[in-house]
Amino acid sequence: MRYVRQLAAEHGPLVAGCDEVGRGALAGPVSVGVVVVDVRSVRTRTVLRDSKLLSPEKRVELVPLVRSWGVASAVGHASADEIDAFGLMEALRLAGTRALAEIALDGVVPDVVHLDGNYDWLGRGGQNALFGDAVAVPGTPVRTMIKADLKCQAVAAASILAKVERDALMMQLGAEDPRYGWAVNKGYATPEHRAALLEFGPTAWHRRSWNLEGGAVLLDDDGKMGL
Repeated sequence: MRYVRQLAAEHGPLVAGCDEVGRGALAGPVSVGVVVVDVRSVRTRTVLRDSKLLSPEKRVELVPLVRSWGVASAVGHASADEIDAFGLMEALRLAGTRALAEIALDGVVPDVVHLDGNYDWLGRGGQNALFGDAVAVPGTPVRTMIKADLKCQAVAAASILAKVERDALMMQLGAEDPRYGWAVNKGYATPEHRAALLEFGPTAWHRRSWNLEGGAVLLDDDGKMGL
């Protein structure tokens, strides 16, 4: 909680951790989790970790704890079609905007957003050319940190929510269309997924603007193939 409290001292007590999953997949949405913590009342004895370091079962087990720990939480998604139309960075911002908008409906506006990574794709300079003033909390500062999902409880919590929700969606899609192995690879570029694309072609859930059927095998957000 050290980083959460540092941000709260500078900006205010409501600190939103934010993280994305699905950036490196060939199919499915990009998903952004947001968890807002109130440092005036938060209590925790559980050390939350980046979702990539947890088993799928442990991530699912932690979701109720994460939901109860934060004063508000949400996951936003941007579809493969939106990634194709607007580009990956704009799609990430749209997904994050949707998560923040859902939180705003509960009457919670964070004082600062703590974002994993070294690039502010959420603020994108303060205004989004494609989506205008769609940002749910215009003017809210965004602070980035490399490996924030390893260092900050709120960002780790957001990572867990986003990973569980996106995995569940891809498993559902994989059950409806098992040809691509999404129930296992979650849309990432495993050799089996590539082979299925060569055999069956892309679906509406694939990012058609990407090099789907050739080139180097892409790694998932964990730096592995299809986990």
